[in-house]
Amino acid sequence: MISSSLAALLAELEFDGLLPHPGESLRVTGCPGAAPSLLAASLARSSGVPLVLVHDTPSLAESAMADLVTGAGIDDARLLPQRETLPFEFADPHVEITSQRVDAFSALLAGKTRLLVTTARGLVERSPVAVRGEDFSLFLRQGEKWSRAQLAERLSRMGFTASDSVQELGDFAVRGGIVDLFPFGSDLPIRVELWDDEIASIRSFDLLSQRSVERHEDAEVLPVSLDPGQFEEMGVTWERRCLLELLPEDSIVVEVGDSGSDARRLRLWKDVRDAWGTDAPGGRRSAADLVLPPVDVERAFDGLRRVRVGTHDAEPLPGEPSIDLGIRPPPAIDRNMKALVAEIEEAVRAGEGVLLLCDNQGQLERLQEILEDLAGGRILREVELALGSLSGGMRIPGPGPLLVLTDHEVFQRSHRVRRGRTLHGVASLESVASLSPGDYVVHMDHGIGRYDGIERVTVGDETIETLKIEYADGGILRLPHYRIDMIEKWTGIGDGDDPVRPPQVHKIGGKRWKQLKSRTEEAIRAMATELLDLYAHREVTHGHAYPEDTRWQREMESSFLYEDTPDQRKAWEDVRSDMIAPRIMDRLVCGDVGYGKTEIAIRAAFKAVQDGKQAAVLAPTTILVEQHLHTFRERLAGFPVEIEALSRLRTPSEQTETLQRLASGHIDVVVGTHRLLSPDVEFRDLGLLVVDEEQRFGVRHKERLKELKRSVDVLTLTATPIPRTLQLALGGLRDMSLIETAPRDRMPVITHVMPWSDGILQDAMRRELDRAGQVFFVHDRIETIEAIGERVRSLVPDARIAVAHGQMPERELESVMDQLLDGEIDVLVSTSIIENGLDVPTANTMIVHRADRFGLAQLYQLRGRVGRSHHRAYCYLLLPPNPTPDAVQRLRILEHHTELGSGYRVALKDLQLRGAGNLLGGDQSGFAHAVGFDTYQRLLQRAVRRLRGEVEEEKKAPAQVSVDGEALLPDEYIAGSDQKLHLYRTLARAEEAADIDALREELEDRFGPVPAAADRWLNAARLKLLAERLGIERISVSDASARVNFRPEAVPRLAKLSRAFENRQIVVEVRRTQPLSLKLARAGVEPLPPTLIEALELLIDS
Repeated sequence: MISSSLAALLAELEFDGLLPHPGESLRVTGCPGAAPSLLAASLARSSGVPLVLVHDTPSLAESAMADLVTGAGIDDARLLPQRETLPFEFADPHVEITSQRVDAFSALLAGKTRLLVTTARGLVERSPVAVRGEDFSLFLRQGEKWSRAQLAERLSRMGFTASDSVQELGDFAVRGGIVDLFPFGSDLPIRVELWDDEIASIRSFDLLSQRSVERHEDAEVLPVSLDPGQFEEMGVTWERRCLLELLPEDSIVVEVGDSGSDARRLRLWKDVRDAWGTDAPGGRRSAADLVLPPVDVERAFDGLRRVRVGTHDAEPLPGEPSIDLGIRPPPAIDRNMKALVAEIEEAVRAGEGVLLLCDNQGQLERLQEILEDLAGGRILREVELALGSLSGGMRIPGPGPLLVLTDHEVFQRSHRVRRGRTLHGVASLESVASLSPGDYVVHMDHGIGRYDGIERVTVGDETIETLKIEYADGGILRLPHYRIDMIEKWTGIGDGDDPVRPPQVHKIGGKRWKQLKSRTEEAIRAMATELLDLYAHREVTHGHAYPEDTRWQREMESSFLYEDTPDQRKAWEDVRSDMIAPRIMDRLVCGDVGYGKTEIAIRAAFKAVQDGKQAAVLAPTTILVEQHLHTFRERLAGFPVEIEALSRLRTPSEQTETLQRLASGHIDVVVGTHRLLSPDVEFRDLGLLVVDEEQRFGVRHKERLKELKRSVDVLTLTATPIPRTLQLALGGLRDMSLIETAPRDRMPVITHVMPWSDGILQDAMRRELDRAGQVFFVHDRIETIEAIGERVRSLVPDARIAVAHGQMPERELESVMDQLLDGEIDVLVSTSIIENGLDVPTANTMIVHRADRFGLAQLYQLRGRVGRSHHRAYCYLLLPPNPTPDAVQRLRILEHHTELGSGYRVALKDLQLRGAGNLLGGDQSGFAHAVGFDTYQRLLQRAVRRLRGEVEEEKKAPAQVSVDGEALLPDEYIAGSDQKLHLYRTLARAEEAADIDALREELEDRFGPVPAAADRWLNAARLKLLAERLGIERISVSDASARVNFRPEAVPRLAKLSRAFENRQIVVEVRRTQPLSLKLARAGVEPLPPTLIEALELLIDS
């Protein structure tokens, strides 16, 4: 629709006839919003020559790329990102960027695309490329001949990294006949299954579950990086070239805004030249290896046709022709829905088509409801609502006039660019719960011991793998893999830099463990009883039932800056359901930093206010109060909602006035510190209390909160992850919503650990300021913070720098924070007061001085302050000249795990334990530390079940099953001990035959055909399940014979037994009648275990 309207306009203007000749340019005006991208797409189609669309910044280039896909339907365009390196860096450390550059160059040289999008810098940056048109891709097709060794060697040469399991872009793993790899260009990694040196199948698979998702006939694999050494190993001739040099003559370059400015390219050349020099004697690298020199840039442009898209006031070049397309920006709606209806009706009367694009289905449905409420169903017939996203709307004149509106402009939201490809991995299941030799474990019967690895043990004719556990006084326990569910990893509670103290190991069969376990169970019972009492009170007490959503509510939700994640949407639905229900709400919303918890609180507060209730937001710090005040006012600006703050940043007279207006009902929402819990704070009609980070408040404040929870709806927010297992253990005693999915399009925070370097820090800050961003510089010593501020000023003298810390006068601190939020400060030098809650989307560089003084969890929280938009963020962790090896090791963890949400990998247990401790309270944390956190959760689960009256079955001794030969996962089948332990635990917890079948399917999918030893392991588990259900005490089985002993209380009917073994080619001999004992022998040629399983299953079914 948009493309056809624009094509009609260009045809009317005879635009193709105005295109410049090589070496000439054309100035185009009247091209707002997404129009430059649509113009480029139209020219690429009509001209038949390669076209490059050049923007000024990476974010504009990404936005243009999205416009090409959504607005022009171009699916073969490529984005060539600029290298995100500092001038002194030669290699690009960012795998996803180098992979995209490989993809773009490969597509251009192979003729797979005629349309590329890049920046002014990306246009002239040089990379190694194949100069003879040689294809450096690897094509894999089903049926092709490849040996496992050949494929692994080729992937290594292409820059892939070997690992036990694929988790990130650029990984590959070889297991048996399976080769997994994660190439660029695919949302999911690829699994290649080989049979006798031939590709039997190619499947994509899910990173988290490692299970196959979809089959493919073939797959293209690009190198992970453009490294000269790789080209040489592959026998490919290469040279360093940039995009400008690779474009054939007669190509079109469309430059938008200032992207054609020579000044930017000259500055880049100067920075790189200063770092590398222009001469390279003896094969050394020079600036020309990285960037095309300015004189060569001019020469390259002489053979190209330039179209410069700008505003009317942009100066044309001497003798340059120009044309005004007449496309105009859309009318400003500013959240005024009546104005939107009026503009639509006016456009329809003028004969224009109207297209309204919505980011997602939820937005589209909300907008339909709003328009129908205001103007009835008629208006929905006059306007086309469609899914899609453009950077900006437009009004296209000409033969096919069209008004294009976007929902983000209608609701004054920031435009969110949809990144088409997932470039980063996640933790696989087994890496999250790994167990390494030297780790402490807790056996439910014997207590704490130290894990010493996996050992093979042969008992009789059976060989199994066991976990060797060392106990006090030299005691050794070898735990069979099928009893792995009896142990949990011991994880204690540390705080910040304080290391977790190792526990004391127990004696096997000693009294100390039994006493500790008993005391822990008693403490858990008391806590669970209190929770249950509160829960029961809420169930029987009538609360305020709010009405269904109003049009205002839908408008406010539609104006959210970002797209709701599935978890965030589910959390809001939970809160909304709680508010609509006629009972008191007490819900905990848990999510990582930047996951959208505050938005849920705003929606809840707005819903309460619309029904005449007041809402109070309780925050632990004055900084967070100011942040929430700013956010609430910004989000509810278009509605008649009065919002005020109550904290030490307000004068006594201001506080008195706020209290009076709160009591009279003139304030709808109040945001404050613990001052809100004071006795003199009275509300006219408080309906909702939002508590941010409840664990940060003292005991006295918590008692007051406990009182409020009995009469007022309470919504608690926390950023410390509550483990899902603990959520399940509490099982409804506390209503919880977990937000575990990261917001869409967040990019990884690139993290560097290094000593202080004036040059690097200066470049890092300048790079951020060049893209109109802001910088956090954290120094956690108030006594020296001013000196650090001066040092920062000397590095970037032209930047606007401010200092902030918790001991500043209230007014001064408030002023600094307001300036920061309003974009009037370029670099904020502060203590860690910014750790909690400060949300500045334009701040995307963080520098932490003396990072060795911070705990992992605190650094993770600090780093969460940047990267809160779709821009790439950077974090520099500065160490002193001679740091301790331990400090370096801890910080390297953060450097290597850069994903938002990697709190589930980085300091995972540290964060989770703090979250659990906060939820449970100090006393419970002590017991959780003593018995180990995972064991504590198991005991808690058991206590909750008992309190709810769920009857626990009396535990019998487990059935014994032994099979002849090895019954385990062989090393040559599964090498990694983490994966083995995860699979052993999965099978040990299997409760149904379907669980074992699913595990067999998983093994075949992930690792290839199941070997004999693993088949025996699975069969033994299947027999054990059957034995438990049939009352069998012991089964001993080989391929040729078996012995089945029933328990004394089991009295199976012999008629049923006879039918079960009929026609099975099994000779059955009754060796004893009470308790029943059978001896079985194979009469045919098939192995006995599968036949025995069939017979016993028939016995259950009959």
